[in-house]
Amino acid sequence: MPTPMQALLSIAAIRASEIPATARTMARFSLFDWLVVARAGSNEPVAGIVRDYALSEAGTPSASMFGTSTKLPARNAALANGTISHALDYDDTHFAHVGHPSVAIMPAAIAIAEREDLPAAAIADAFLLGAEASCRIGMALGRQHYEKGFHQTATAGAFGATLAAGYLLELGPERMQAALSLVSTRASGLKSQFGTMGKPFNAGIAASNGVEAAELARRGFVSCDDGVAGIQGFIETHSDQPGGPEVWTNPPPDHFVFEDIKYKFHACCHGTHAMIEALLTSLRSHAIRPDDVAALELRVNPRWLRVCDIKSPRTGLEVKFSYAFLAAMVFHAIDTSNDTTYQDKLATDPRLLAFAKKVRVTGDAAIGDMDTQGTLSTVDGTQKAIQHDLSRRLPDHVIETGLRKKAAALLGQPSADRIWSAISDLDHLTARNIAALMNG
Repeated sequence: MPTPMQALLSIAAIRASEIPATARTMARFSLFDWLVVARAGSNEPVAGIVRDYALSEAGTPSASMFGTSTKLPARNAALANGTISHALDYDDTHFAHVGHPSVAIMPAAIAIAEREDLPAAAIADAFLLGAEASCRIGMALGRQHYEKGFHQTATAGAFGATLAAGYLLELGPERMQAALSLVSTRASGLKSQFGTMGKPFNAGIAASNGVEAAELARRGFVSCDDGVAGIQGFIETHSDQPGGPEVWTNPPPDHFVFEDIKYKFHACCHGTHAMIEALLTSLRSHAIRPDDVAALELRVNPRWLRVCDIKSPRTGLEVKFSYAFLAAMVFHAIDTSNDTTYQDKLATDPRLLAFAKKVRVTGDAAIGDMDTQGTLSTVDGTQKAIQHDLSRRLPDHVIETGLRKKAAALLGQPSADRIWSAISDLDHLTARNIAALMNG
């Protein structure tokens, strides 16, 4: 059985010709989705702040940033783009990893690929390998790492960003090991930032840390032998209940756990999506008015209670993390898929406040992360069971349709079609062609 470090180095050594078409398709879906949500989030307040900060620092202009034509050093661009792309919290999620791979890894990959003038396809391949590493490390850290308060998008994501950047820089095994060990002392991110600008900043930190560690390792920077799983390494110091050796079995290229990635079609915490889909399915078959509802009992995996069960949200951003308010939005036909919906006034809407009081959410360890079950009770005494499981894999054409519809809603049809056309022609474009889509 290989050590975690050996497994990570094996992932980094995978050649483009060895990557299966199914995994590459999902990686390109993620590149499309990342460009869309980042473009859509580039006018958010947090985007303006981090962009202003990044522009205030001098350096070699080599990588693009959302929201400006001015180019930045790769590390600074990764910091800004990681933050901006997670501003809407509308990016992809990997539930076994317990994190958002794209926002932590894609900014590092595109910054290096643009600077080095690499083929566009290299972005998706580097991202895929980095995301696979991030997912495996997230699984190795285990659920307890997340429950303790760490944001795995940032912690595990930093290792994925490092591997992606190092892959594009063609670091050999020795230098890649140094980079992965070095980033162990930089990886960070706390869930206490959820609901604030600090959450997207966590993604930016991960991307920036990845570029920094890879760049330093390329220059001969010396780190410990194994900062990942060695003595006092990241896994040992950051998880009391790490995953077992099975995390590293059935490795790529034969099997990519990344292929279980899920895309958001609602602009809120992914933990609430199963509930939203369950309610929408119920309402499509039975027309139920908000006043007809006596009670809504929801059962979810207990971990979500500390993530997206804000009882009394104060802002539109916090509404995205509130089962009760999102359920109320569904029953009042308020669009959950459009990010512009989530204004602060939702938190004081009397209709939503009244409905939210009818919602009760409890944890059930027997329910999976991607599943929601419950009972909808009406004032006439009728009870209806509701359930939806996001783990069921959707066909590629359904994912494509959903992503393109989402892109059109966020950016308008012309921009959505232009980005989709570029991703469809990725093998004939350069990374700089893709970077140009960040602002046009």
